[in-house]
Amino acid sequence: MKRFKLTLEYDGQPFVGWQRQKNGMSVQQCVEEAIKKFCGETVVVHAAGRTDSGVHALAQVAHVDIAQTADAFRVKEALNHHLKPNPVAVIASEEAPDTFHARFSATERRYRYRIINRRAPLTLDSGQAWRIGRTLDADTMHEAAQRLVGFHDFTSFRAAECQANSPERTLTDIRVSRYGEEIDIAVRAPSYLHHQVRNIIGTLVPVGEGRKPVSWLATVLRAKSRAKAGAAAPACGLYLEKVIY
Repeated sequence: MKRFKLTLEYDGQPFVGWQRQKNGMSVQQCVEEAIKKFCGETVVVHAAGRTDSGVHALAQVAHVDIAQTADAFRVKEALNHHLKPNPVAVIASEEAPDTFHARFSATERRYRYRIINRRAPLTLDSGQAWRIGRTLDADTMHEAAQRLVGFHDFTSFRAAECQANSPERTLTDIRVSRYGEEIDIAVRAPSYLHHQVRNIIGTLVPVGEGRKPVSWLATVLRAKSRAKAGAAAPACGLYLEKVIY
């Protein structure tokens, strides 16, 4: 039995998320079925993060145990063959020790959120970013976001259905940058609450629009109430960018 560490890229639009569900195709199911076609084995693929419906991945990390003799290159090539035509690709494969776990061995997860700040509809980026027509001040959003860095009770940014035992998390870093008409929000943390990043983005936008002051983020954080924060940003703009081990 060999354990393989897989790095996956996928477009989240056609999926109900990473985790297997009864109401539609998940990325996990897609990969597990590709492995079944490759070697005839029924397996469970474990991922570093359970991305939600519509959320994309630039470098999701997963691991799987396969009994059949195969090297990492063959596994990658075979899975990419059997994953077609689904928008999922194995961009790297390597053998890993039995002690490696895609989720529990991870020390940091990095997400990126894309906003296209223009009035015109999206064509090439449709389903890949959140279009906001009103002008946003990225510098003000960045300044406000710094109130969230560190160890806090993030109840205000936690989805109602979140199953985490505690609302306390450490946000290592958050940066808001503008590149022409695109605004990128890069977030780093060891782990996250359900919808935490999307709820943070949705709360930063009113600050960028000038409808809320920079200090509002601190006020929302102290309130420890989801009702005090902004609406969740759409899933289409969120990408799991990197997992650190």
